[in-house]
Amino acid sequence: MSKVYIFYNPLANNGRSAESIEKLAAETAGETVICDVTKGYKDVLSALESDDSIILCGGDGTLNRFINDTDVCKIENDILYYASGSGNDFARDISLNPGDAPVSIKKYLVDLPTVEVKGKSYKFINGIGYGIDGYCCEEGDRLRRIPGKKVDYTAIAIKGLLGKFTPKNAKVTVDGVTHEYKKVWLAPSMHGKHYGGGMIATPNQDREDAEKISLLVWHGSGKLRTLMAFPSIFKGEHVKYTKFIEIIEGKEITVEFDKPCALQIDGETVLDVTSYTAKAAVCAKVAQ
Repeated sequence: MSKVYIFYNPLANNGRSAESIEKLAAETAGETVICDVTKGYKDVLSALESDDSIILCGGDGTLNRFINDTDVCKIENDILYYASGSGNDFARDISLNPGDAPVSIKKYLVDLPTVEVKGKSYKFINGIGYGIDGYCCEEGDRLRRIPGKKVDYTAIAIKGLLGKFTPKNAKVTVDGVTHEYKKVWLAPSMHGKHYGGGMIATPNQDREDAEKISLLVWHGSGKLRTLMAFPSIFKGEHVKYTKFIEIIEGKEITVEFDKPCALQIDGETVLDVTSYTAKAAVCAKVAQ
């Protein structure tokens, strides 16, 4: 008899993933096996029968952990996704609402872009955040370590825009062409449209196009102007501010800041970063 393996991260959705697991297991037909991804799952994957299936339950961080801990191309079983994270940006990109029935996502987990940062290479499914978004993840991680402290990323972002975050100068190289920018607030490289809990950073980016990734550079605007325009990114309307918004598409993108800054990869924080290089899947394959 086939089994359904539910892989979940107990830290997803601010530690409330147990509720989602109970609901999902009750709605899943057949025998279910619950697996905590923080304890590893390679032995589980190697023991799967051909008619077993996998459900990833969680958010963007859970997906990021899975694509970096496994070789999806070697997994013959179907892989489904049940959105139950706090950000759910991947789910937004594929029009999946939290709590919807699990859907097959295996096609989205292959031919992924990579990012090299601080000497290590990672795959990413949504985007690389560098700038105030990285600062927000760093501050959110700090607050999460305080017992009973609620993490409000909107409040963190507003405080950052009002002075907690200092924009950096940046040198950006896309497919060999270099640009220099002053006062950079955001410099994410994107595989999908959404990141940061609903921001539509790069409205024209198509995650099914392995040939390119898109870089958003938000630069040159003052604190008040940035604060006033920032809400427009949640509708993808920030692109109309052409004086300080630029989107560049390419196969290989390197961003260098003049001072260290936190960076986030699908919501997972990397501290004290001065540069990163993101490569579209076709480019990453050539480098292997």
